[in-house]
Amino acid sequence: MSAVETAAGTPAETAWYSQEPDAVVAAFRSDRDRGLTAADAAQRLAEHGPNSIAAEKPPSTWQVALQQLADPMNVMLVAVAIISLFINQVSVGILVGALVVLNIVLGTRQELKAKASVDALAKMQIPQAKVIRDGTLLQVGATTLVPGDIVTLEAGDLVPADGRIIRSATLETQEAALTGESAPIPKDAGTLADPDTALGDRTDMVFQNTQVTRGTATVVITGTGMQTQMGQIASMLSSVKPGKSPLQRELDSLTGVLGWIAWGAVAIIIVTGLLRGQEIASVILLGISMAISAIPTGMPSFVQAMLSYGSRQLAEHKAVVKNLTDVETLGATSAINSDKTGTLTMNEMTVETLYYRGEWFSVAGSGYEKVGEVRHTAGLPVPQFTQLALGLTLCSDATVSDDGAVIGDPTEAALVVLAAKLGADAELTRSAFARVAEVPFDSAYKFMGTFHRIPVDGTELLVGYVKGGPDVVLDRCSSVATMEGVVPIADRRDEILEANRTLSEQGLRVLAFAFRRFAPDAPVAQDPMAAIADLTFVGLVGIIDPLRPSSKEAVRIAREAGIEVRMITGDHAITAAAIGAKLGLGEGSASGAEIQEMSDDELKAALPRLHMFGRVTPEDKLRLARLMQEDGAVVAMTGDAVNDAAALKQADIGVAMGSGSDVTKQAGKMILVDDNFGTLVTAVRLGRGIYEKIVSYVRFQMSQLFSLVLLFLVASIFGINDGVPLTPIMVLFLNFFIAIFPVVVILLDPVPDGIMLKPPRDPKKTIANRGAVTLWFVYGSLIFLTTLVPLLIYPDELSSTEPNVPVTMAFVVCALGSIFGGLVMRRDPESGLSAPILAAVKWLSIPLALTVVAVEVGFMQRLIGTTSLSGDEWLTALGLALLVPVLIEIEKWIRRARIRRRAPLV
Repeated sequence: MSAVETAAGTPAETAWYSQEPDAVVAAFRSDRDRGLTAADAAQRLAEHGPNSIAAEKPPSTWQVALQQLADPMNVMLVAVAIISLFINQVSVGILVGALVVLNIVLGTRQELKAKASVDALAKMQIPQAKVIRDGTLLQVGATTLVPGDIVTLEAGDLVPADGRIIRSATLETQEAALTGESAPIPKDAGTLADPDTALGDRTDMVFQNTQVTRGTATVVITGTGMQTQMGQIASMLSSVKPGKSPLQRELDSLTGVLGWIAWGAVAIIIVTGLLRGQEIASVILLGISMAISAIPTGMPSFVQAMLSYGSRQLAEHKAVVKNLTDVETLGATSAINSDKTGTLTMNEMTVETLYYRGEWFSVAGSGYEKVGEVRHTAGLPVPQFTQLALGLTLCSDATVSDDGAVIGDPTEAALVVLAAKLGADAELTRSAFARVAEVPFDSAYKFMGTFHRIPVDGTELLVGYVKGGPDVVLDRCSSVATMEGVVPIADRRDEILEANRTLSEQGLRVLAFAFRRFAPDAPVAQDPMAAIADLTFVGLVGIIDPLRPSSKEAVRIAREAGIEVRMITGDHAITAAAIGAKLGLGEGSASGAEIQEMSDDELKAALPRLHMFGRVTPEDKLRLARLMQEDGAVVAMTGDAVNDAAALKQADIGVAMGSGSDVTKQAGKMILVDDNFGTLVTAVRLGRGIYEKIVSYVRFQMSQLFSLVLLFLVASIFGINDGVPLTPIMVLFLNFFIAIFPVVVILLDPVPDGIMLKPPRDPKKTIANRGAVTLWFVYGSLIFLTTLVPLLIYPDELSSTEPNVPVTMAFVVCALGSIFGGLVMRRDPESGLSAPILAAVKWLSIPLALTVVAVEVGFMQRLIGTTSLSGDEWLTALGLALLVPVLIEIEKWIRRARIRRRAPLV
């Protein structure tokens, strides 16, 4: 294998940033001035493939539909439909078959979501790149770039592939999409000595799909396509397979239990019938009736409808979920890993604190709105900010429109906004005082200087303004401006250094400002760098990406709800710790390098003490989410940048910001349209409410199921009405025309107050826990016993072939018991008769009317197999049915009393 093949084939394993530029160019057998030849480029393109991200093939509609059909509940229903048709029960077979089709259609529509997370990476490719080939600068399609190409970059360009900088001038790139670093990163060709330098600190490299915000550069391409950092993220996305939601796992488990109950009961009934000498067709019909009774045929559809209602509620609150089961998963969230930039913060650099002439000032307002006050200690004189305002406007290039639109460096934009708050307009100031000379910013010397002719005390002087890192600016100052006048720098150096340390410890990015006056004819244009000396220090500004106004309150509510909130960012650890302290996240911070040194077990043990993570890589974010899940947490991860995508896909709930990249939107399971972290907390509250509704629904549904199973088993074992207490059509009518309305009542019941004061539910405690199953059996037994009574008090009128009063009364008692039981089962352990109840009564009047129609209207009698009842028979059925809610409310009252007795005294 050739040197270039080795070099170009394994860029991910080669630390190009720790090698000299000429060595990197040589490794790729390229030429820094002439680039590759056209022939070499063509050959390498054939070897390495296009500079594009490999896309995942999304599942087809038929594949998704088949997965829905394979659901155990649907498989059981298919078996019931086929057997029904086989024994000539056509109406039953058609109804059950239609139900299967409905379940598959609803499930398939929800599952056909945007799963092509990696496709979005491919769409991010910029169409053109400027490359040197055969000594000529060409503009080519970015997908045709190959390792070894020499590419030129300038401000405004998107970097087309990963590359090592050969030469640069005042280069800065915005890497928030890749690393999460909110501020632009100064770049240069200087070689980094440490081969283990973190991605965010590789200042001699540029990365695909990051943006050049300032300066120019020439780079040698070291990685294309899947070998870029973006490609590695794509690989991680492909390797992360979405798991089932907690609700899906619970329903799957519940379905398995129900299958054993259903088919076990069917087996008992069939064996009992055969031993009794009944015909095989009758026994099979009886088994079908039992199966329909024992299988919660409407559960998939009802759960889908309930989750769909929840998704609409979330959408109204600016949270869009792509999969219905994710609505419920939100309610189980016990840990939130939040990105910082653009999620908890505004992603708008803002001057927050000012140290000027030895005094402290706070700056109101946030973001790029030119509104806010500069406040000072009451009683102290307010200084003139003229020199600072001139430095802010003249020694910067960014522009900020009145509506907040920024062109140029975001940090400089923050300075322009501060100048506006001081009363200075950047555009007018720059027009009035044109540059005579300048020293452009460069990461090598970390400052910028500009020179202008300024009127001072009636005389026009040449004035130089300098901004840069506090240490380098301070080293070039001989004096400092104070409230008392200009004094030697030695008198105030310690105070300035202490002020700088104070700002840095708050996580602020600190810039220093200074100026120098020259004679009008001073020849600074000949050597402007030499003129950056003997400066007068003016002050320091502290810049930060400010918190969103709602973030702190949202974090408080989340922690009050027992949810662990952690901030995971590509910014420096000190910035992460400062932001975390403002948010009230709790103690403990760590850098990416520190957690990389820990084993999985060590990191798991440390997690309870860590709430802020800085300088993390995409792999770190993915690992943190995975380890939390292994410890039993239901993890939500928020983010807006490409570097968040893999972790979003790994998390139980990946939450993308509406203003974020397409990649995060497609990798995530939920999108916050308003980018508001507080919306996530609202979504968790709604998710908890939806889960409570699902629990109430399952309680109601399983009580119905147990009542019917017991009814059919007792009837079969004791030979009541030849083992047919209700016909299959009656059971289907109860399931789809009666039981649906109590479900609607449960669905529309408001979210209980104080739901966010409870801890997250334990995902290990399933819906079908011992206490819940006991309750289902007790409530089901109530409905069973009341339904059985008519069959016992009118034994002489029973008939398994003709409509009769006892079976009709049993049907009515079962229907009314379900209606009244659904009303009181909508809440637990709270009373189901508490307000609001009027809306519930309105909805439940519909199944009451349907029950009367099913018994008293001729064509319905023929369809369902009922007969008319007398007034006394209706009153008897009503009295039996009312026992159900009365006894359920008594049981809940006893349970509430026990809970109150066990509650600790406060």
